[in-house]
Amino acid sequence: MALAFSNSNKFLLNNQQILRSVLISVVRYKQRGHIPDQLVEHHRQSPLGKAKAGAAVGVSPPKDDKTPNLRTTPHDFKYVYPDFLPNPIPYLRDRILEKLERKDMFRRRQQIEIPEFYVGSVLGVTSADPYAPNRRNRFVGICIQRERHGLKHQFTLRNIVDGVGVEIIYELYNPTITKIEVLKLERRLDENLAYLRDAPPEYCTFPFDMEPVKLPPGSGVPLNTIQVPITSTHWQYKWERHDLKGVLLPKLPRSVGKASERYSQPWRQWDIMRQYRTEIHDDDRAEIFEDIEKHKQDLAQYRIDSKENVKITRTRQKAAGRKAILDDAPKANRPSSSTSQ
Repeated sequence: MALAFSNSNKFLLNNQQILRSVLISVVRYKQRGHIPDQLVEHHRQSPLGKAKAGAAVGVSPPKDDKTPNLRTTPHDFKYVYPDFLPNPIPYLRDRILEKLERKDMFRRRQQIEIPEFYVGSVLGVTSADPYAPNRRNRFVGICIQRERHGLKHQFTLRNIVDGVGVEIIYELYNPTITKIEVLKLERRLDENLAYLRDAPPEYCTFPFDMEPVKLPPGSGVPLNTIQVPITSTHWQYKWERHDLKGVLLPKLPRSVGKASERYSQPWRQWDIMRQYRTEIHDDDRAEIFEDIEKHKQDLAQYRIDSKENVKITRTRQKAAGRKAILDDAPKANRPSSSTSQ
């Protein structure tokens, strides 16, 4: 009996010690993470605190000249400059490498003008032949895909040549590319037009002497809402399982329709974590956009300086040519500098 009583006392004492240690740790944790009320009130009265409070309740904060200009990114940034967006996979990213590649991309854009184009635009690309000196190859086609990131960014052009579908993959920052022309600027309903391989040939046939289609000044990028029918009997992919808006599929068997419903994932559009893993954060986009805006200003200044240098070089060449002509002329025909008495 005494042994049982002593064991129960030890058990109670151990529990009390554990409870006391837990309470002490909780109090210390609260004291460590405690924020004074004065500091909280000071933050609420600051411009940043007012802006956050207004955004939380859906009311725009009052305008103040002292409010710092927050960095904003245009909504179409990922469509206009998809090559500048880094890889969204976290363990494949390297901040230093991204900045170095961005500098190389800016240097390349100083040498060649890379216009704005989208998937669905018709382009004409002129490239140098590495195996034949002083030879240029030009290919015209519709852009059906843009993929990869940074300096490895590439786009695919497709055209029908003599009844045969031809596709060429170009690296956007390849030094062999000498000129990129936008013959028709437009966008499509889908970000990937690989289904044109199974479409009728008239939907991706363009003449090589196609003239550029000019848009009125101030107009936006037109959206082509055409729906392409799939007429091929042997599809390269099961297009019914993809959420494609620019495709007209033929009547499918009932079993195929049930299989597509089974593989469909309508909940993916509400998956916030998937969007977070597959997209770049707004802060990173804003930082990249700031670098692009700075590059635009530097590029404009570089072009102005290059034009001035060309003018100076031409004037020097003209002056040197005149001097050479005067030196070659006989002395009798030279105009005398001294005045005759």
